Parts: sequence; structure tokens; C-alpha cells
Amino acid sequence: MSANSVFPLGWLLRAQGGDQAAVGKLLEQYRNYLQLLARTMIGASVRARVAPSDVVQETFLDAVRGFDQFKGGTERELMAWLRQILARNVTDQVRAHRADGRDARREESLEDMLERSSQSLHEVLAASISSPSAQAARREQSLLFADALARLPEDYRDVIIYRNLRGLKFEEVAEAMGRSSGAVRMLWARALERLARELGGTAI
Repeated sequence: MSANSVFPLGWLLRAQGGDQAAVGKLLEQYRNYLQLLARTMIGASVRARVAPSDVVQETFLDAVRGFDQFKGGTERELMAWLRQILARNVTDQVRAHRADGRDARREESLEDMLERSSQSLHEVLAASISSPSAQAARREQSLLFADALARLPEDYRDVIIYRNLRGLKFEEVAEAMGRSSGAVRMLWARALERLARELGGTAI
């Protein structure tokens, strides 16, 4: 089992004790996860002006400044807390860069959408976990998924995000990626095979 397979409880305890270096090391474990959520939630029209990486960095800065407000003791609680900060920052950025200032429904439900995206990560990954004992031994599944996805080529990441996380039809993915529907289907199949290898499981 790799070093990243176990929740770094020691870092959490040191971070909660006021060790700023431990806070930084702890939060870095969640960069890929938050990056994936931000990339999933920020639409293409806004992404040209709002980079997911910038929103994640802002989330880290907020988390460092307010880490004393986190009272949880588990990885799931920490991830939920970080999602709340991310949701607030995404909402603020999308509102600030949306020219017409409308679509309040989306802004109000953004945190719920982030939660659903997180659940989707769990569902996509579920087939790659071999047994309940293996599940118990591993970290949060969506975190492992995000780390594995970050290691894929960009077009592989894009097709999985569009198809599995945003739930777009192949025709819609093809339009978003500037490819034919047939090419997107083949790309998606290859991307899932590569992802399964990264996860050490079978094809999803």
C-alpha cells in the first residue's frame, strides 16, 4: 500500500495543534480532488476567465487561515469542509465573471451540485474496489479517483469529466471537444481502460 493510501491522521493532529507546516502538507493531499470538483462545476464559458487551479488555491488560502474552525477528526469530514469553502469560492467567482449577473438558481444550488459531483466520483470508482475489506483499507474513494484522473492525459481527463461527471451524451461531448461522436466513444473507452490501470482494478 502506498504512502497515500492511508489518511495522514498525524498531520491532521499536528495541524489542529497549530503546526502550520502540517496544515500545508495535509491540504496538499486534496489538491487533485478539489481541482476535479472545480473543473467539473465551472462551465466552459466561465473557465476562460476563472481557472479552476486559481479557485483551488484560494480555497487552500482560506482553509489555512481558518483551519482552527475545522473541528472534525475524519477524512470525510475534512473533505466536506473543504468542499464548502470551494463551493463558496466557485459561487463568488462565477457570479463575478457572469456578465448578466443572473442564474441565481445555479448559484444557490452550487454546493448541492458539488456534493453530487463528489458522489459521482464514488460511483465511478466503485467497480475498481475489489472487496469490502479493500474498501476499508483505502482512503476515501473519490480522493483516489481524483488522484488517478490527474495522472491521465488531458483529453482522457476531459472525456471522463464530460461523460461520467457531467453526464453529457456522446454527441454533446463530441461538440464540446471538437471531435466526432465515434472518435469520442473510442477515446472514452481508452480513457476508462487507462484509468482502471491507474487504479489497479478492472475496466469500469
